[in-house]
Amino acid sequence: MKTAAGVGNVELLDRPEPVAGPGQVVLEVSHAGICGTDLHIYLDEYRAVPPVTLGHEVAGTVAHVGEGVRDVRIGERVVPETYFFVCGRCPQCQAGRPNLCPERRSIGTHVDGGFARYVVVPASRLHRIPDGLDLRAAAMAEPLACCIHALLDLAQIKPGDTVVVSGPGPIGLLCLQVAKAAGARPVLVGAPGDESRLEVGRRVGASHVATVGADDPGALVAELTDGAGPDVCVEAAGAPPSLRQCLEWVRRGGTIVQVGLYARPFEVDANLVPMKELRYVGSFAHVPPAWDRALRMLAEGQVQAQPLISDVAPLDRWHEKFESLRAKRDCKVLLTPIG
Repeated sequence: MKTAAGVGNVELLDRPEPVAGPGQVVLEVSHAGICGTDLHIYLDEYRAVPPVTLGHEVAGTVAHVGEGVRDVRIGERVVPETYFFVCGRCPQCQAGRPNLCPERRSIGTHVDGGFARYVVVPASRLHRIPDGLDLRAAAMAEPLACCIHALLDLAQIKPGDTVVVSGPGPIGLLCLQVAKAAGARPVLVGAPGDESRLEVGRRVGASHVATVGADDPGALVAELTDGAGPDVCVEAAGAPPSLRQCLEWVRRGGTIVQVGLYARPFEVDANLVPMKELRYVGSFAHVPPAWDRALRMLAEGQVQAQPLISDVAPLDRWHEKFESLRAKRDCKVLLTPIG
């Protein structure tokens, strides 16, 4: 739980078992992924509403159903969308973009999330896990839905596009695979210390990989595109130098997709946006249709989750694993309830 605002203030605590209200279900959590957002909350770089249990990348089974829930059965394997509440009335909700609802409240940020044995979620936000897809892989559906929304809904990448993914963390590695599945040619770029993650990128389909400093990624993408530059650059590192490089590398008339979040404001040469007539796309979280597509891509093997999962750890190792992820010793860690 994030117990108070400020750096740190996260503890492992005993809580009463939750009860499902009308229209809600209680899930018994199988696995919950540690997201970069959880690390930002831990470091007070992204504001949660404490006290609140963290964790929003969840897979589990239905343990209890509340009053009025008719189409969900106890024992079903499901993943929940992260939105605990959206208003349903604002222009964003009406347009099918609940991620932008100004009244949105999400598990793991505003209400208790999945770093626990049980979590309460609205029954209307559940997606059934396909037969044959294991719960560990299903816990990756939430970040994959975010990547699908970014690359397919917003950036609208096409077969034959050259797509540079800057940042080989879990989001970058999932974006790479989404681009590959869409028929694009993905190039993965990392920083010093990213060597193991870049190797995962090779395993899951990167056409080329490069490390800033050790290699010359700009020269590589220029060579691959006959000097024009990539059609799309995906900024997935959440690091200022990464965005600056994306703005420099992308071709004239190309697209920048920002999925990384930054700890604080910084300067870039924004003149490159009009001078190169770039399309700058910001992508935040997910929309409902991306979930079924994410589960289908996982079940059909178009996206591989297992190579990204470096460890599965009990909840009482949360601090060790937070620090391991910050130091890039792990790639994606799933927490699982104790006992």
